[in-house]
Amino acid sequence: MMQLLGRGVLALAAVFLGACSSSAPRSEIVVSVKDQKLGLYDQGVLRKEYDISTSKFGIGDQPNSYRTPLGKHEVIAKIGHGLPTGAVLKSRSWNGEVLKPNAPGRDPIVSRILWLRGMENSNRNAMRRFIYIHGTTEESRLGKPASYGCIRMGMKDVVDLFNDVGIGAKVVITRSGLPAGAKPPRVEEAEPEAMVAEKSDQPASLEAPSPATNPATAEVAPKKGELKTDSKTDNASKEQPVAKGKSKKTSPKGDKPTTGNVVSRNHHPAAA
Repeated sequence: MMQLLGRGVLALAAVFLGACSSSAPRSEIVVSVKDQKLGLYDQGVLRKEYDISTSKFGIGDQPNSYRTPLGKHEVIAKIGHGLPTGAVLKSRSWNGEVLKPNAPGRDPIVSRILWLRGMENSNRNAMRRFIYIHGTTEESRLGKPASYGCIRMGMKDVVDLFNDVGIGAKVVITRSGLPAGAKPPRVEEAEPEAMVAEKSDQPASLEAPSPATNPATAEVAPKKGELKTDSKTDNASKEQPVAKGKSKKTSPKGDKPTTGNVVSRNHHPAAA
């Protein structure tokens, strides 16, 4: 009994320390249903912009609707770190396949998964519906609604986004256009002394945009049989994901999901 109790205390301590060790994310993702664009913002500055696809069934959070939920979300799990671009994630686990963009007759989840949890009453089903930001082979369809509830991105684009955001990053899905955001700060650089000497009294200065400073994140590398996939191609899992960068188990516990981005008996047999 004491041994079991001790193990429980150690497990809780590991969770607590893992949560404390991760710094609060500065980045925020905004998904525009109107523009079919995803923007990555750092403290209000628009750093990157990507073409995406939201649901072809419209917006909403109702079970079995295959719609994309609006509102505030957060990233609760990152899946696929270290996998090759185009790696096929079957039930959130790499099946060993690697596909190229627009592979004929194929529409699986590929490259990376960012699993979302709704933060509002209007999107409370998002996590159990397996709403993801994930890579797609159907890159020719990006820029218009084409998914079964998830937010689809290009194979390389989702890897880029995955490396820029951490667990807990905020995601806002809006029906409005993508916010312009502030302009990146600019810094002044003094001209080389040789150039200054040839000019009059005061040295000229050059202005250049400062580079983005978002650090790349390293999350858990998936192993075969360990992850679980998306919308139409996944069966809902019963395990509750842990919102930690180091967690290898990301399936939700509790009720068996009835809709969303993972293939279940309610989902389309293709991919999200």
